[in-house]
Amino acid sequence: MPTSWVVGLAGAIFAVGAAGVMVRRNPLIMFMSAEMMWNAAALAFVSYAHQFHQMTGQVMAFVIVATAAAEVGIGLALIVWIYHRRPRLDIDEISEMKG
Repeated sequence: MPTSWVVGLAGAIFAVGAAGVMVRRNPLIMFMSAEMMWNAAALAFVSYAHQFHQMTGQVMAFVIVATAAAEVGIGLALIVWIYHRRPRLDIDEISEMKG
């Protein structure tokens, strides 16, 4: 499979994730969309690493997966905490919370 196809697929996945972050107001959907963007970047790194016979792409993909896992752990903890304080999850209401 040509590298351009894989990078095109990564670009499409990234675009869907970016649209999900910009359009949706639910924080859980926004986190899932951000994870799609992380995975698209990892796919592009691995694809280019395969093309150039380098291991740096796999290392970067591992770093991306580890960072995304940490983001999910912290992000979901915040979402659960906010949900316990306010049963309705909406980014506009959350951004108005003070103190």
